[in-house]
Amino acid sequence: MSIKTSRAEGVAEIRIDYAKCNACGLCVAVCKGKPLYIENRKLMVDQSIIFGCIACGHCAAICPRSAISVSGRCMSPEDFIPIPPKNSRASYEQIKSLFLARRSTREFRERAVPEDIIRKIIDAASGAPMGIPPSDVGVLVLRDTGKVQKFAGDFIAYLKKIKWIFSRFMLYFWRPFVSREDFDLFRQFLIPLAAFLIETREKGEDWLLYNAPAAVMFYGTLYTDPADSYIAATYAMIAAESLGIGSCMIGSVFPIIQYGARDFKKKYNLPKKMRSGIIVIFGYPKYEFKKAIRRSFARVEFF
Repeated sequence: MSIKTSRAEGVAEIRIDYAKCNACGLCVAVCKGKPLYIENRKLMVDQSIIFGCIACGHCAAICPRSAISVSGRCMSPEDFIPIPPKNSRASYEQIKSLFLARRSTREFRERAVPEDIIRKIIDAASGAPMGIPPSDVGVLVLRDTGKVQKFAGDFIAYLKKIKWIFSRFMLYFWRPFVSREDFDLFRQFLIPLAAFLIETREKGEDWLLYNAPAAVMFYGTLYTDPADSYIAATYAMIAAESLGIGSCMIGSVFPIIQYGARDFKKKYNLPKKMRSGIIVIFGYPKYEFKKAIRRSFARVEFF
């Protein structure tokens, strides 16, 4: 049974060059869609087993003899490229240093982020792991301050239209049907935030996207694993930091437009139905931080 996404349906095609294949079994070991198996010392393909080939590419990527090619589900043999050598990859200490140096940036210099830099960030983020290939994450790029401000203004205008949802009356109407935690979140965060965003926008201030020079929205379809867009956004932030670009996740937009905002979505060519999404703002930091901050998880248990 093949796994459907918004971009793919059916299984990918696996081709085996038997002149090269020596049935070493590495491809079978890493194949989790299960179409590959060895019979009588020969590599075989049966697409009817479990999911068939989902085009994860593991088999072709691990084959020491380049005896396997995969086509379909948005993948082609040309997508397999040489793996970067170990001496070109970041060490643990380099990666940790990058993580520690990164801070959420909400104050930016009046300097545009060049389009080639934005493209590099998106290219790096496209390599983020996904639930089921091919990636069902979509990307909306707001590539200058003017477009970011237009998006912010349109969003606040929509928020004003539905501000009755964020009223005290609605809060206590829903109280019997929601958890205590959701009630507290609505009362202590969402209601004050909606009022604040509308009030400050009317004063000409942008407390939604912070006058960022660029912004990117990562969103998923109804087929997407809910985590996929957040993982892609995280990869984008890491890539941006390596290029000297500050970033910050903005989580207040997507939950409000997820189930409505039809005209807003149409204007920005967003799907009518989306499962998860988040905006990341980008720009050259206005201020330089002098210290990193050590963080901790709520709990760490070793079993």
